[in-house]
Amino acid sequence: MEFLNSFLPTVQHLGIWGYWVVALVSLLESLAFVGAVIPGAIVVVLAGFLSAQGYLDFGDLIWFAAIGAILGDSLSYYLGTRGTKLFRAENKLLKLSHLEKGEQFFKKYGNKSIFLGRFIGPIRSIVPFVAGLSKMNKWSFLLWNVTSAFLWAAAHLLLGYFFGGAIKTIEIWSSRTGIFLFSFFLLLAVVWFIVKKSGPFFHFIKSILLSIKNAVIANPDVERFVKNHPNLFQFIKQRLNRENSSGLPLTLLFIAFVYVLSLFFGIIQDIITSDVIVAADTRVANLLFAFRDIELIKIFTWITLLGKWQIVVSATVVLSFILWLWKKKIYLLPLWVTIIGSELFTSLGKLAFHRPRPDVALYIEDTFSFPSGHATIAVAFYGFLVYILFRQIKKWKYKINALFFGITLILAIGLSRLYLGVHFLSDVWGGYLLGTLWLLIGITISEWLQHRKPLVLFTPTQKTKIAVSVLILAEVVFYVNFAMHYNPPIARQETPNVIVTANVLDIFGDKNISHFTETLIGEQQEPLSFVVIAKNDQSLVDAMQMAGWYRADSATFVSVAKLAKYAIFKENYPTAPMTPSFWSSKVHDFGFEKPTEAQNVRERHHARFWRTQFETQDGNRVYVGTASQDVGVKWLITHSIKPDIDTEKELLFSDLENAGVVLSFTKEKFVEPTLGTNFSGDQFFTDGKAYVIYLK
Repeated sequence: MEFLNSFLPTVQHLGIWGYWVVALVSLLESLAFVGAVIPGAIVVVLAGFLSAQGYLDFGDLIWFAAIGAILGDSLSYYLGTRGTKLFRAENKLLKLSHLEKGEQFFKKYGNKSIFLGRFIGPIRSIVPFVAGLSKMNKWSFLLWNVTSAFLWAAAHLLLGYFFGGAIKTIEIWSSRTGIFLFSFFLLLAVVWFIVKKSGPFFHFIKSILLSIKNAVIANPDVERFVKNHPNLFQFIKQRLNRENSSGLPLTLLFIAFVYVLSLFFGIIQDIITSDVIVAADTRVANLLFAFRDIELIKIFTWITLLGKWQIVVSATVVLSFILWLWKKKIYLLPLWVTIIGSELFTSLGKLAFHRPRPDVALYIEDTFSFPSGHATIAVAFYGFLVYILFRQIKKWKYKINALFFGITLILAIGLSRLYLGVHFLSDVWGGYLLGTLWLLIGITISEWLQHRKPLVLFTPTQKTKIAVSVLILAEVVFYVNFAMHYNPPIARQETPNVIVTANVLDIFGDKNISHFTETLIGEQQEPLSFVVIAKNDQSLVDAMQMAGWYRADSATFVSVAKLAKYAIFKENYPTAPMTPSFWSSKVHDFGFEKPTEAQNVRERHHARFWRTQFETQDGNRVYVGTASQDVGVKWLITHSIKPDIDTEKELLFSDLENAGVVLSFTKEKFVEPTLGTNFSGDQFFTDGKAYVIYLK
């Protein structure tokens, strides 16, 4: 830590040279064969880290890193067109073996190798050389070169940026849930790495471990201990036996089952004790509700139906017939055990917890919320389908494709439940865990059955293939017809009961009424700085617009893409969408912004307001709000704010007063003077006072 404290300030003195250093190392790492000894990726990640600390601009770094990588690949391509005269078997740097690996990769993936090779260290600088050697079309090369360079630059810079600036946001993932997710995706990455890239390396590691094992076994003390405890080591030997299904396979499945079971009980405990993930439930539901879009609702409705019991049951029946025709009957029992067990325990869980559905549910569901039946059955059914494919497919390439397709589908079904508002985040997570438990049970049964009676090699006839095709087509037709006629009863969004108050400030004497905005997990952020009393929503909007503030666009794919475009080119977008903020678990109802002198979407004044359930005796509505100033883009998804939020408070009040829309006002002490940070770690300070404004 002391090293960082002394190192980071020195970087600031690099100034513009820091960007040129990034461009240079990006070029050298992409340069034919030179890149094998240049740690360019590490330098780019470090640059992202420094950007998070405020020493370098993230958007500029992307351009410098990408252009350096483009030039490096282009030079490598040019050198490739000049032949291979410099390569000799005895060379330490320009080895023929390196060239051969690059040629094999290029032959395997063709033009795509330019894109894929960019992300594979050992051959990153070789593939463009081979492309030139193979006379690849230069325009096609340029397309893949430019595309991959920008993605490579963004990915590495983001990695460093998140390490450097997103420490606070990982708190929600520091629980058992986060540890599991991190471990799971790390395992997938390791499996992919093993399968695709690192045979010789792991062969070397295996050789080392085998040598260590033999040395330990030959130790006299170890031999004596083994001799004195024969039953223990016989048991361990049986547990690690790869040839027996009750050996290593069962051991690994049992360990996985116990771990997932502990996670499942953990989420139950979290729900009972209102732990961090449950604190995020309502806010995530409200956040996704604010982002609802008619077209996305249609898409997610079709996705969610893939976990509907009618579709799953019909698909299971079809799969059963296919397995029967394909002479894979041994999978039938574990398949149905997995499906029935998942459904049974989902029903028991719903009855046990009686958890109501979110208030923002799009349509009415007849059952309780925890655990999510769709998430459970998605893991159980589609997970078992992936298991079958994984066992039957011969090539590792297709095994991995099936695995990632299955994971993507399962995650999409869970996301659909959240987007449609019919489940909380912890419901979906609990469903995933419960489905995984029954998937492990089904796989265990399947492995045991196959050990007793191995599958016989079967070559399907033409009639069998036709029958299977007809069954699959029939299931697709059933799914499409079901989706087109699916019309669940729409849930009515209940309007909160209006509470009439004689004195606005008395509202905040209630300890249940928060004086602060909140993060996704319920932690305090900036205190409220405005209490506005207006006739209705339109009166508030009109007043802000008369004061020179623009109402922010809703966050949609189009508006967010437009925001990204203007942020990259540092142009103005006066109605750009705003990062959601929470108060009383709700996302802000209104966002307003005002351009700064920079006329740049990266810098802007902004204010957020929430509609409360309170009214004055004369029928006016009460709104609360905050104001701050954006001073730069952060993580490509949000902004950094200026610490002095009181200046922004005074700016907004001055604009309202100058516009002549203020009927009366007072300035009250709302909270104690506060120094704190928001969700992204930006510091702020305030005197704790708030304006109470009555609009005309």
